[in-house]
Amino acid sequence: MYRVGVDVGGTFTDVVLAHGGTGKTVFHKVPSTPQDPSEAIYRGISELIENNGVPASDIRHIGHGTTVATNLVIEGKGARCGLITTRGFRDVLDIGRQTRPHNFDYRIKKPDALVPRRWRKEVSERLGADGEVLQGLDEEALRQIAGEFRRDGVTAVAICLLHAYRNPVHELRARDIIQAAMPDAFICLSSEVLPEFREYERFSTTTLNAKVGPNMERYLGRFLQRMHELGVAHEPFTIHSNGGLMSVDAVRRFPVRTCLSGPAAGVVGAAMVGRKIGYPNLVTFDVGGTSTDVSLIADGEPMFSSSRSVAGYPVKTPMVDIHVIGAGGGSLAWIDDAGSLKVGPHSAGAVPGPVGYGVGGTEPTITDAQISLHRLNPVAVLDGKMPIYADAAKQALRRNVADALNIGLEEAAEGIIRIANANMSRAIRSVSTERGYDLAGFALFAYGGAGPLHALDVARECGIPTVIIPPEPGNMCARGILLTDISFDFVASEIALIDAGAWPRIERRFAQLQQDADAWLDEENVAEADRRYQRIIDARYVGQNFEVQVPMDDVGPDSHAAFEAGFHDAHEKEYGYKVPTRAIEIINCRMKAVGVIGKAPLARLESRGDNQPMDERDIYFGAQAGWCASKVYKRAALAPGVRIQGPAVIEEMSSTTVIRPGQSLMVDDYGNLVVDIA
Repeated sequence: MYRVGVDVGGTFTDVVLAHGGTGKTVFHKVPSTPQDPSEAIYRGISELIENNGVPASDIRHIGHGTTVATNLVIEGKGARCGLITTRGFRDVLDIGRQTRPHNFDYRIKKPDALVPRRWRKEVSERLGADGEVLQGLDEEALRQIAGEFRRDGVTAVAICLLHAYRNPVHELRARDIIQAAMPDAFICLSSEVLPEFREYERFSTTTLNAKVGPNMERYLGRFLQRMHELGVAHEPFTIHSNGGLMSVDAVRRFPVRTCLSGPAAGVVGAAMVGRKIGYPNLVTFDVGGTSTDVSLIADGEPMFSSSRSVAGYPVKTPMVDIHVIGAGGGSLAWIDDAGSLKVGPHSAGAVPGPVGYGVGGTEPTITDAQISLHRLNPVAVLDGKMPIYADAAKQALRRNVADALNIGLEEAAEGIIRIANANMSRAIRSVSTERGYDLAGFALFAYGGAGPLHALDVARECGIPTVIIPPEPGNMCARGILLTDISFDFVASEIALIDAGAWPRIERRFAQLQQDADAWLDEENVAEADRRYQRIIDARYVGQNFEVQVPMDDVGPDSHAAFEAGFHDAHEKEYGYKVPTRAIEIINCRMKAVGVIGKAPLARLESRGDNQPMDERDIYFGAQAGWCASKVYKRAALAPGVRIQGPAVIEEMSSTTVIRPGQSLMVDDYGNLVVDIA
């Protein structure tokens, strides 16, 4: 029995095949196909199983991460969407929070509203803050709105009524009416997508869900068809932003939850590997073709967030707390109007790609700088399958950067990499030191195709003493998909001042969430023995505007005191102080339902290599060290326990690791490269 993990990236699509019993894994990588991501998935899986002699019928599990929803939002290519809301709230999406994207740069504009005003419709109805019906729903107005939407070619509808998170009765009826008039429309209710208070975030998240829904439905259809053509009998899962897996039906209903699909898998996988090898405190460092994703893992557990922004639009769903910047191997180097060198955030992506890839790119990228300094193989990558055009990369760097700044080629390439490293280091500090964590107690877990190329320099700049590079780091997100469980988050707003008398309301709310969670786990065919539940309460001191999250083992009659103590501790950790005499206000009750699925064990590395270098080449390590003769090792030739002194380079199919003079590397029992920065 085999399990397959797939991660669709901006430049490459990564595929991992794992044996369910031994945990032995093989990796494959193919260029992404942005016009239809399922093409690359089909090609990657078919080539992998053919190369390894695995019948498609032996594949019992496929999990995949996708960027379809994120790209639709970023590129503004979602469906033509309409919004139906309570009379008087038509302009919530325009008004927002009345904050600027940047306080001091008036050239930076807010993104356009998700729905043009002509397709934002009001309907007479009203619920009180307690969910009581104050004014009935105007059903005839809804039928007229549906007719207008049909005439204008609207294919998706978001229904966001005031206080629907407390009582969905009007939204449910509105859906029935709109669905009857527009049977082919994709319809979303805020009471299902995000049953929380705060109108702007609820409206934005629900509208984004509606806009990406039709396109996601078409993509899933093509994906399922291609898996059927391969002969895979089991329906695939998709990883979503909280690091868990969802069924195809769940993704169809809530595509907005996949906005951090792939990166979340990498963090979950890194946490599991870190716990296994004795490094529970990690900073994950995922550098791909278009972006760098960083996250913090403390005591073996990833950090989570309940909201973030995607292309300037708030998305409020539970997700792994990942900070993303526009710095990846394909990030473009350019000169601004003041004559300064800039790197990113624009990227060459998969098409036309870096100049050195020879597929049409003309502008220099970070990858071209790495090729020019020979840190990346100047002849071929992907185990020799992909030729590199080093002369073209150097010419582009000289023409666009070096000559423009009147500096040498090496200085220009080194400058590009140093700027990228500085941007990456700032991202790491934003999730660590700025939140009170001392990086001296963490290791940098580097993966992604370009992560190991930058990791050692970034770790030194941030004061991180150790770097860990897993086997096939370019495929870590795909591998992480095979290390996660089925899960889904449920939330209910229950705004209440808390004392012993009010606590029974919270107990009843969690009892209802448990019923909802069990119903969902029933739909996912999860056995009773494989079910797990995680409870969290969002709370704040009275008078505050934002909440902290308090994990709860259980919510019962005797857990009130434990909650209060946990809240004070959580508040002190988040804000640096606590006020035990101040009243506490609960805002949201959350429950994460988990269905544990079987996972392949983390396989130990076999003593398979001779530990001898396969080549030697000169690599440029900056003005002080210059060009240094460096041994080149094939990672597959390194056995557990071997130690390597820099300067050296470790090459493998999905990535390259460069060790500076004075640094040392050790291969652990599971094949991870552990580098001592000191």
